[in-house]
Amino acid sequence: MASGERRRGRKDEGAASDPLSFKPFVGLKPERADASPKSAPPALPRPSAPPPSPSEETLFLEAAAGAVPLRAGDRLPCGAPPARLPDPLAEEREGREALEALVSGEAPFHVAETTEFIEGAVDGVDRRTRLRLRRGELSVQAHLDLHGQTREEARASVERFLREQRQRGHRCVLIVHGRGLNSKDQIPVLKEQLSRWLARGALARSVLAFCTARPCDGGGGAIYVLLRR
Repeated sequence: MASGERRRGRKDEGAASDPLSFKPFVGLKPERADASPKSAPPALPRPSAPPPSPSEETLFLEAAAGAVPLRAGDRLPCGAPPARLPDPLAEEREGREALEALVSGEAPFHVAETTEFIEGAVDGVDRRTRLRLRRGELSVQAHLDLHGQTREEARASVERFLREQRQRGHRCVLIVHGRGLNSKDQIPVLKEQLSRWLARGALARSVLAFCTARPCDGGGGAIYVLLRR
């Protein structure tokens, strides 16, 4: 009998030492079906809604806070600026002046004009003087800028400018007429008109010669004018 117990003890020891028969969780109790679930995490607070945008009326009242109304005597009339309409008779008047100059013999100017260069001079102006004017070697004593002016305004400005410069004894002046980049079809209207004004009519009696300025003085957007004494 003792031998049988020894054989049974060796069998039990062999079963315990077998790794495939090792079951550590056999003795654990199964989880009850009615066990309470784990508690849920606390809910996060909802973000507060943004404040409503102020109305236009509120914004206006805030901007106008502290404003003081003007008295009746402090108000200034704000009339509309005068309309700058072209003179419909300008071209007709210029044509008539050109014809009168031809008939009276007061059109001694010889004008050469291209898309970038214009030059004009009366009979008797020597070649050396014209060359010095073209090279910018004559000192410019005054200048006039015609940017932003209509044709009628520009002509009045040129007449007044040349008259004042002759009275001061100036001989060489600069007139900036622009390249016409902002005009319709980018045509330099004032450039074409200016060469006509200086070679005809009353203005021609004040001018000996004119030509396109050097690049440093405006290039194709300006001209030198040599005045009579």
